[in-house]
This record gives sequence, structure tokens and C-alpha cells, in this order.
Amino acid sequence: MKSARTFERLLGIRPPWRVREVVLRMDEPHPRRRGRLVGGTVEIHVEHGGETRCPECGARCPGYDTRHRRWRHLDTMQHQTRVHAEVPRVRCAEHGVHQLKVPWADEGSRFTALFEAEAIEWLREASVQAVARRMGLSWDETAGFQRRAVERGLGRRRLEPPRLLGVDETSFRRRHEYVTVVNDLERGVVTHVADGRGRSAIDGYFEELGEANCAGIEQVAMDMWPAHISSVEEYTDADIVHDRFHIVAHLNHAVDLVRRAEQRDLLAAGDPGLKRSRHLWLMGSGRMTRPRRRRFAALRASHLRVARAWAIKEMARDSWGYARRGWAERRWTRWYNWAIRSRLEPIRKVARMIRTHWDAVINAAVSGISSANAEGINATIQKIKRRAHGYRNREHFRLAIYFHLGGLDMAPEPLRAHT
Repeated sequence: MKSARTFERLLGIRPPWRVREVVLRMDEPHPRRRGRLVGGTVEIHVEHGGETRCPECGARCPGYDTRHRRWRHLDTMQHQTRVHAEVPRVRCAEHGVHQLKVPWADEGSRFTALFEAEAIEWLREASVQAVARRMGLSWDETAGFQRRAVERGLGRRRLEPPRLLGVDETSFRRRHEYVTVVNDLERGVVTHVADGRGRSAIDGYFEELGEANCAGIEQVAMDMWPAHISSVEEYTDADIVHDRFHIVAHLNHAVDLVRRAEQRDLLAAGDPGLKRSRHLWLMGSGRMTRPRRRRFAALRASHLRVARAWAIKEMARDSWGYARRGWAERRWTRWYNWAIRSRLEPIRKVARMIRTHWDAVINAAVSGISSANAEGINATIQKIKRRAHGYRNREHFRLAIYFHLGGLDMAPEPLRAHT
């Protein structure tokens, strides 16, 4: 009986539940995990020994019948551990027949709360496939931990009215498949994930947030996607901010287009001077090796068209962080005049785009916010996708984003109640 009392304390079981017996079975070894043979099984048999009450209203009720249930628990030493119980069902005059809730597992789960909590911690660090292999589970069982954790977290979450919002899209698969991610820039958490990048992807978030909470949004950092802009303008009175990360990305692409065209012309004339220089024009000088810096210094001091495009892009990179709107407008006006007269069509195209979104760009130049958090979240999402070797299922991808970046309370209910 000493072992029974010990396992009661280890499991956190309290009256009216008690451990009846603990059985060690050495003749049931289970599969190898990471090359080592794990021993037999520890069977913990639990029984209910008190009055029965309705799990819905708490009223005392007569017993109806019992159902045998089994749960996987954390290993004891090297032995896989299972909890067995004959769980009573009661007949309530008001609510009918219901099964009693057990204090060591969530309803409907085949794993104890402590096992689920351990799996959740592993899933924060590794892919579903790796955790399944490490814990001796199937992929579906391990993905179920993540799904239930997110469902619990979203069910407990109370949408707080954001002040600074970030909107971005991230690729789901190739062929231009996207999900839209909305995040609270002050709290640094994802608050909404939706399929695609159409207007409906963000409309649903604002409708869930409600008119009063939307009125409290002051600024939205986002790219220049028209569908998102129109949704923000309809549902909020916030200032739209198109910051340096998106604009410099457009300019980097423009510089690369100029380089490609010029390289073709030079190669046709027998000059290989621009070969293998793509990364020099896109990479920051602080990341270059000394030989690359010497080569790049010679290229950017030349009369090449790409050198002029690079200089225009660098001026834009330095046109942020102004204390006054007038200063920012004067700086960007000088930049626009230079870019539009550059006779470099890719650069002129970006300049016309910035003129179309002029107010939002100036907002970014004088604003204290940016979508740096949103870009950091996007980078983390891509890391999650690489860790999983991609996702074929949109719902799994959405759940993974919420799981890692949603800031959710995902603990199993018995652990929260115990705490």
C-alpha cells in the first residue's frame, strides 16, 4: 500500500479518488526510442470511493454504471506508465446521465494532463514528427496535443483592444498560397490567422473585435496590398504605416532588375564586370568580407546604372526616424525627385508607388512604430515551416502559428485547477 500512497502523491490524486494498486509488468516491453530498449509498464489502478455528484450542477446523484478508461502517463524510470480507472457515470434528474470528470486528465483525452503538458513543452522546441518519435507516439496523437492546446488557449483568450496593429501575409506553400497574420505590435503576439490575403482575411478580425475596440486602434503597420488597406480604412480610423522593411524590399528588387538588364548589356559587349555581384548590391557592407568590400567599393564608385540605383535605394534606407513631419516630407520629396528622374524604370516604378501611398510612407518616417515585430513574427513562421519541412494542411499551419506565437494559455485544465 505504500507504493499506492506514493503514486497518489505523485499523480496529485485526492479523495474521493484513490490508487487501489500499482502493478509492474516486466513482460511487456514497448518499442525502442532513440536506439534504447525501454522496459515494461507500470499499471496504476485508480478507483472512486466517495459520493457521486453531477459534473454539471454538483448535485448528489445516484450512480448509473462505470466505464473502464485508460490514460498514458509520464514514464516511471524507464517504464511506460498507464493509469486505469473504472469511471462512474451518474444519473442527474436535471441533466441526465453524465460521466464524472477525473482530476488527472482533460475530458475525452487518452493522456494525463502531466503527459500533455510535457508534450506541449517538447512541441515548443521541435517539430510534431520529432516529438512523436521522441515520446513513442503517432504523428496524429502528437498533432492532437497541439490542436487541443490551441483550442484551449483560444477558448480562454479575451481579445484585448490593440493600439498598434501589424498586418502581414506569409507564404503557406509555393504557387503564391498565403495566410494573413494580424499581430498586436505592443504585446508581440499573433491575434488572428486567416487563409489567403484577400479582404475577407482581415475583415473577420475587425468584425470579431467589434466597433468600439476598432475605434481604439491608432496605427496599423502593413504593406501596400490594396485589399488590406481598404479593410483597415473601412473598419478603423487608424493611420496606416508603410515602413522601411516593405519599401526597401521593393527597392532591393528594383536594384536587382537594373543589375540584370545592365549585366546582359555588358556581357553582350564582352564585359563580365557584373558577374557574381548580385549579393553585393543587396547585402549590407557590415556583413561583407574584406575582398568583397574592396570589389564593391570599386563597383559603386563606377558609372554603372546599377550603382546609381543602389545609391537611390541607400538614400531611402536613411530616410526614417524624423522627429517632425515637415523634415520627413522634405527628405522624401528630394528622394522622389531623384528617383523619378533617374531614367531607371524599375526605380521609377517604386517611386510612383510611394507617391501613391505618400501619407502612409511619411507616417512611417515620423512614427515610433514599424512592422519590425511583424517581420520578426514572419521570420519565426518561416522557421516553424522549415522545421516541419513544410505544411500540406492549412489548418495545421494555422494551429502552429497560434501555438508558437499566439501568447495563449494552453495548459490542460486539471493543471490549472490544481495550481
